[in-house]
Amino acid sequence: MIFQKVMHSLFLGNTVEDYAVSLGIFIGLLLIIGIMKLVFLARLKGLPRKDGTLFLFRLAGQLERNAVPLLVLIALYAALQHLRLSGTIDKILHAGIVFVPIFFIVKFILSLVAFGIEQRWKRTEVTASDRQSLRIMSIVIEVIVWVTAGIVLFDNLGIKISTLVAGLGIGGIAVALASQTVLGDLFAFIMILFDRPFEVGDFIIVNDFMGTVSEIGIKSTRLRSLDGELIVFHNTDLTNARIRNYKKMKERRVLFTLGISCDTQLPEMKKVPGIIAGIIRSIPETRFDRAHFKAFGDVSLVYEVVYYVLTPDYNVYMDIQQAINYRIHEELDALNIKFASPVAVVTPALLNAKK
Repeated sequence: MIFQKVMHSLFLGNTVEDYAVSLGIFIGLLLIIGIMKLVFLARLKGLPRKDGTLFLFRLAGQLERNAVPLLVLIALYAALQHLRLSGTIDKILHAGIVFVPIFFIVKFILSLVAFGIEQRWKRTEVTASDRQSLRIMSIVIEVIVWVTAGIVLFDNLGIKISTLVAGLGIGGIAVALASQTVLGDLFAFIMILFDRPFEVGDFIIVNDFMGTVSEIGIKSTRLRSLDGELIVFHNTDLTNARIRNYKKMKERRVLFTLGISCDTQLPEMKKVPGIIAGIIRSIPETRFDRAHFKAFGDVSLVYEVVYYVLTPDYNVYMDIQQAINYRIHEELDALNIKFASPVAVVTPALLNAKK
């Protein structure tokens, strides 16, 4: 009788029995969560550590940090639902059960996004500019996720976001239109960062402009031209344009022509391709392709030569081409083969001026 009297006694609007049942529900749910943790997380952590399971290890760690506390709070909320609570406490619990899951879910998403970015950059060489871009992109993604989470939170708390947005009126429309270009450049920046069509230090040609990439920003990318001026592009302009990236070349194909005098005899003419082939093959970092007597020109016998420079460096290419030109001049001069002399074109206007 005394036990039943104690169990049915009231305390803050609930009987001791109600509190006991609520505590039993909470403990039971904790046991279920503990069993799930031991079975599921222990199995994930027991996998062999290799590249293919790195994501699963990261997933297990994040579930332990975020999902388990979240499940404990949900268990507590479920246990408290058995009790009769005041209106104020019930509202606080409702707000908490909405806010806390969103908070943990956002943390979970951001941790997985950070892991994905980290693994993406591990596969490529990371420069100081890449690290800065990575930090900027992480901040942008974090802001987007938190803003989205805030909208979901307000909507679940009964605050109508649509009414708030509609209240902005023309000002809101103006802000949206003004931010459209900025958001376009921002997403173009993310595309450049992941697709990597060029990097800081690359020499690129965009339409009629060319230069070395000096900075990749959230809104714009800057090129330093050969003349020294700074060329600024919107990121959307670059993602919509055809870009020629010379830094990505592994080797450079070179084609040049050579004109010798039409008075050159046939035996000497036949020697020229072999002479040029021997010269190019003797120079390091080159691969000879072909050399042919191509055509009879108006004032010369035209030879076409193709070879490869085994490095993309432009200065190395020019040094090699210069060395080839010197050697060709030396070899042909030894055989008394003359280069074609240019013929001046006299126009009627020039004749009238001389008169």
